[in-house]
Amino acid sequence: MRILLAEDDPMLGDGLRAGLRQLGFQVDWVRDGVAAERELASGDYTAAVLDLGLPLKDGLDVLQALRARKITTPVLVLTARDAVPDRIRGLDLGADDYVVKPVDLNELGARLRALVRRAHGQMQDVLRCGTVLLDPSARQVSRDGEAVTLSTREFDLLHALMLNAGRVMSREQLEQQLYSWGYEVDSNAIEVHIHHLRRKLHADVIQTVRGIGYTVPRSQEPL
Repeated sequence: MRILLAEDDPMLGDGLRAGLRQLGFQVDWVRDGVAAERELASGDYTAAVLDLGLPLKDGLDVLQALRARKITTPVLVLTARDAVPDRIRGLDLGADDYVVKPVDLNELGARLRALVRRAHGQMQDVLRCGTVLLDPSARQVSRDGEAVTLSTREFDLLHALMLNAGRVMSREQLEQQLYSWGYEVDSNAIEVHIHHLRRKLHADVIQTVRGIGYTVPRSQEPL
């Protein structure tokens, strides 16, 4: 999952970016409200962690502008403002969750996963496609009850497809989910990862829609 982190404190921002990456998130970090609004308007992010006390444009103003433009990216507000009126205003302006600093990193990761899960209409944390199960919190995949070892990119690609089960995703959309700023992406990287996933899982788990992209079928089986 690709996350935008908007935090102006250099030490905290660096720590959050490093910690979220260790939890499996792809993280882009901006340090002011104008940059946060610009990047979120691109629609490339699965979720955002937004500080309120940002320079150039306050986090609440960023949030209000995004929602006014019908941008529905889940936003977790992370702030030192712990007064009840501040929390109420943030939620009323469209925040999906509100966490007061300092926050436990594992809790932050869990809250982000929950936001993304709800935004995609997923009731369970563990995703299913046939007999393939994917657990985002443990970063584990199984097929027919047996554990399957995937690379980081393979896991992230499968996660993106299963999170959007039933929807066709283009190569460009998948690249946006797998790579944060600063990564060189080979032109056939997605195709290579798809090939490896099909070899490790059932061949029909990932379907090609010619000329458009890739999809996994929406599971009809309850967990």
